[in-house]
Amino acid sequence: MSGNTLGTLFRVTNFGESHGPAIGAVIDGCPPGLPLTEADIQVELDRRRPGTSRHVTQRREPDTVEILSGVFEGQTTGTPIGLLIRNTDARSRDYTNIADTFRPGHADYTYWKKYGIRDPRGGGRSSARLTAPTVAAGAVARKWLLQECGVRIRGYMSQLGPIPIPFDSWDHVSTNPFYAPNAQIVPQLEAFMDQLRHDGDSIGARIEVQAEGLPAGWGEPIYDRLDADIAHAMMGLNAVKGVSIGSGFDCIAMRGSEHGDELSPDGFLANHAGGVLGGISSGQPLTVSLAVKPTSSIRVERRSVNRANDPVMVQTIGRHDPCVAIRATPIAEALLAIVLMDHALRHRGQCAR
Repeated sequence: MSGNTLGTLFRVTNFGESHGPAIGAVIDGCPPGLPLTEADIQVELDRRRPGTSRHVTQRREPDTVEILSGVFEGQTTGTPIGLLIRNTDARSRDYTNIADTFRPGHADYTYWKKYGIRDPRGGGRSSARLTAPTVAAGAVARKWLLQECGVRIRGYMSQLGPIPIPFDSWDHVSTNPFYAPNAQIVPQLEAFMDQLRHDGDSIGARIEVQAEGLPAGWGEPIYDRLDADIAHAMMGLNAVKGVSIGSGFDCIAMRGSEHGDELSPDGFLANHAGGVLGGISSGQPLTVSLAVKPTSSIRVERRSVNRANDPVMVQTIGRHDPCVAIRATPIAEALLAIVLMDHALRHRGQCAR
C-alpha cells in the first residue's frame, strides 16, 4: 500500500491499524535544534483523544506518545523522528458481524475490491484512529512554525448538522467538546447530539481552520500551489468531502469587483482569497473550510451486500463517533501545520530566506 507519506521536504509517513499493536509516524526533514519533548506532542494528542465526552466514541485510549528517535537531550537532531502510540483499548469482537459485509458509505467495499483482503477490526487502515499520528507530527510542525516564523494555527466548528454556530470568541473554543466559538449555543448542540445518539444515527459538520502570521511568498506554481497542497492534505482526512479556501464556493455568486481583494498602502482591504493568490501566500490570514460527512458506522439498519454479492442488512455495533467532526479540529490544524512547514522549508531552500 502506497500513499502514506505527506510532504516534500518536511515528510510525514503514517503507519499502523486501528486494532493493531500500535500506530505511529516517521517525520523526515525536521531541522535540527528544535526543542522537543513528548509533552509538547501530548498536549495536542489530548485534544483529539477519544472518550473525552459523551458525544464521541467511548474507546478509552490514553494516546500516550513515545519518541523513538530523532531527539537527543531535548532537541531534534535532524534525523528521522519516530513517534509511536500504542493501542490499548481495541475491542475487535465488535466487528465480527461485518467481517463479510460492507458498511454503506465506508471504505470496506473499496478496500476489499482493491486489495482482495481487508482488516474489518475498527476499519483497519481506513479508521480515523490513524489521525492520531498525524496530530503528533503536526505538533512538531506547529512548534517549529511558531518558534521560527511566528505562525499561529487554530480552528473551530462553524456548523453541526443543520445548526450554524455564529463566531463569538476564540476564548470559547477550548471550553467545550465541540470546539465551538460560541458558549451560548453549546446546550443546543448537546441536546442535538443526545437525540442523535438515541436514534443510533450520525451527522456531518463544518470545520474552519486559520493560520495567522504567514509571510507573503510561500507556495509554488502551478501544481504545487499552496492551496492545492492544503486541499490535498485535508482531503486525506477521514470523512472530509469538501475543502474550500477563503470565500470558497460563495465566490460563485460574487462579482469580480467584490471578490478581488483591493489593496491599499496599509495592506489588503478584504480577504476573499483566503490568504492565497496564484498558489502563493499573500501575507494575510490563511482560511480553510472543511465539510465533514456523517459517520458511516451507525446502528440504523441499512441495505448492503456481502462478499458473495448477496443482499443483506447491515447494522454496526460498538463504539463510534456519531459525528467524527467533533474531534476533527485538532486534526485539521495538524494537517495545515504540516503543509505550511513543508512550504516554509521549500521557500527557504529556493529563495534563501
